[in-house]
Amino acid sequence: MLSELLAILAPIVISVGVGYIWGKTGTEFPSDFISRIVMNIGTPCLIISAMVKVDIQPSVMGQVALATALVMTAMGIFGWALLRWMKLDIATYLPPLIFPNNGNMGLPLCLFAYGQTGLALALGSFMVMMVATFTVGLLLVATSEGGIFKRMESIAKQPVIYSMIIAVLLLVTNTELPRWMSNTLDLLGGIAIPLMTIALGVSLATLKIHFWKRSLFFSLVRVGGGLLVGFLVCELMGLTGISRNVVLLQSAMPVAVFNYLLALRYGHKPEEVAAMVLVSTLIAFIGLPFLLMAIL
Repeated sequence: MLSELLAILAPIVISVGVGYIWGKTGTEFPSDFISRIVMNIGTPCLIISAMVKVDIQPSVMGQVALATALVMTAMGIFGWALLRWMKLDIATYLPPLIFPNNGNMGLPLCLFAYGQTGLALALGSFMVMMVATFTVGLLLVATSEGGIFKRMESIAKQPVIYSMIIAVLLLVTNTELPRWMSNTLDLLGGIAIPLMTIALGVSLATLKIHFWKRSLFFSLVRVGGGLLVGFLVCELMGLTGISRNVVLLQSAMPVAVFNYLLALRYGHKPEEVAAMVLVSTLIAFIGLPFLLMAIL
């Protein structure tokens, strides 16, 4: 079991560590450029490449996506009620409770734990999170800019949306790609996960912790609460096997770094959100071995 856990976690920890050391040395890291490469080229190619390699029923993919949406909705309702009771700003604290880091951490974790099948299912979960971030997330934080049509325009510009549509069509029609195209997608898609994990490490190195107690509390709510809600949703939907485990892992991910970028962009206490990103990531790394032992 120990060797199996190391095989899953060590690549993620090491690659995040590489990024962390890079960030601490002060060496230039073009985060905006890396983000664009990952979101516009790497991830779209990874989605199509992963989908055409696995034998997954579209209904199974739909169940994972639906379960992810239900978990995020439940966390949103619970978080909203909690923040109203605590009399804290919704725009600052609710997005970190809703949107987990199921890209930078979730995708490689599911890949190493369950292979290409786990990665393909995790990409379905990631897609739901991306759509929700660019709709609900922006509606929550961009309280004074644009409207719903502006948010929809932003979604329409995301290549990952079209890559998911293409991947689902290929999956449903059981279409095989030409070898030259498959190899090209493998090559370009292969850059996504390494760059995601290294970028996560660089981000963690540049974030600073303020308000320890509050950050710790909301980090526990994000990771522990997400796992609990994920478990309840899986029980209600009757999910089993890899589908269930992928939903559990993705639900227990820490606060996504993108929440910090949104808080910074729209002026919603970015220093507190940064602390939640860092603390929740540390909690996730501590808890993941125990979670993996329970579900493997």
